[in-house]
Parts: sequence; structure tokens; C-alpha cells
Amino acid sequence: MARTRLEFPEGFASRAFTCSIPVRITDINYGNHVGNDSILSLLHEARMQYLHQFGYTELQFAGTGLIMSDVTIEFKSELHYGDTVFASVATAECGKVGFELYYKLEKETDGKRVTVVNACTTMICFDYGKKKITPLPDEAKAKFGQ
Repeated sequence: MARTRLEFPEGFASRAFTCSIPVRITDINYGNHVGNDSILSLLHEARMQYLHQFGYTELQFAGTGLIMSDVTIEFKSELHYGDTVFASVATAECGKVGFELYYKLEKETDGKRVTVVNACTTMICFDYGKKKITPLPDEAKAKFGQ
């Protein structure tokens, strides 16, 4: 069976925003590790912190909103209660109505960073009032360096 392999954009590490997120007890599933649904929540938290540095939220994004159209998650290692996630996020491939965000979630083990998850989300600009896709604002492209 073919596995998903994400290729990170060139220069990801040098331009990525990084934040730390503690693993909560509510993130743990019956396998005694972070569940796949909680990984998506960790990506969401990292995305919100990333957007915040630009003065944005998912509902206040340079005059429009954002909605996720797809996600790819490549699982590499487990997370457990008490771990801290080091989340790196960077924008890539801005288009007419959206952009891709790449994520690298890591934990520290024996003094070394270990990759837990590689992920990518496609974010689309969306007018929630009209329920319609909108163009990606030039302001956001400029802030993202695109």
C-alpha cells in the first residue's frame, strides 16, 4: 500500500513560525497516546497561533474568512501526556482563492527533536455570511511573503 509522503517547500525551516503546545490529558485516547483527532486539533492550534502573528484569525482574515478544504497528515511517532509539541508552520503555494500551510510537529526525546507529524492543510478564503469562496486578499499574500 502506498504511503503519503509530504515534500516540504524549499526554505521551510528558515521561515517557519514555531510555537509550543502542551499535550493535554483530553488529547489521549484508549491506546494511551494522542489520538488522530487530537492531532488535527493541535494543527488547528498551531494555525491559529501562526495567523495571530499577522493579526488574523480564521474568521477575520484581511476582510474575509478561512475554511479548510483538505488536510494531509503523515504520522511518524507517538505523543503522550506530558509531552510538549513544538509546532512549525509556514505558508506555501498561494493561489487565487487560498494557500497551503505546512506543519512539522516535533517532541523532544533524550535532548533531540523527533518528528511526530508532517502535515499540510489547504486553506480557502470564504465569506461565511454569503457561503461563498472569495479571492485571497493581496494584503495576506504580502504578509505571507508570496
